[in-house]
Amino acid sequence: MLKTLDYTTTIAGGGHWSIRMARGTAMRLTDLNGTGNVGMLFYNPENLLERYNAPDTLKCQHTFKLNKGHCLYSDMGRIFASIVEDSLGWHDTVCGNSTPSMTEQRWGKRDYQHDRNHWHQNGHDAFLVELAKYGLTLADMAANVNWFSKVVADDSGVLSLSPNHSVAGSQLTLRFEMDTLVMLHTCPHPLDMRTDDYPAQPVKIELGLAEPVQEDDFCKNFRPENQRGFQNNALYYLGR
Repeated sequence: MLKTLDYTTTIAGGGHWSIRMARGTAMRLTDLNGTGNVGMLFYNPENLLERYNAPDTLKCQHTFKLNKGHCLYSDMGRIFASIVEDSLGWHDTVCGNSTPSMTEQRWGKRDYQHDRNHWHQNGHDAFLVELAKYGLTLADMAANVNWFSKVVADDSGVLSLSPNHSVAGSQLTLRFEMDTLVMLHTCPHPLDMRTDDYPAQPVKIELGLAEPVQEDDFCKNFRPENQRGFQNNALYYLGR
């Protein structure tokens, strides 16, 4: 829930971006054309060793998917952000990134030197570019979220991407509970098996202040574990 709308931008398909979000701000993502994917990572800008922890996020909230009410945990037991709005009800955080080899295999080899803005970027390299801006390297890349993507398992445990899960206009809003360095890309999901054209879909990003957290907050009370996460945040900011 955006209390104010202070900044808007659009990230082209196959692009990447990063920004420092302050505690108490919000970010709304919109899949403009449908079938989009947004890979995202979170770091504590005051201590870059603290970063998003996908296993703890899923384990402590007893879930395989992310949706409204879920919180995004750091490896220190604190909450980077809460999902306060979500029109889809399912987002992936287990499958990681597309790589240079899989991107070339599915959509052909293209590089920026020869193809300029028509090249085929992959999620792995997109994150490396953003990490380098803050002195981080491959060793600092954690398991990421893939917003707008639904991954399901068959009876044999084989994972697959649900086609057409996200329609044009699908949205979600993150409320930041900590100062957070956000890194993102709009490269294809690693399980995207479309081979006709490189699936580059733009995503709109809107930033502003969030509505204050109340005692009856949906995310805070979604799980008992989330209440402890909010307490850890309060202790971290005690006296500031």
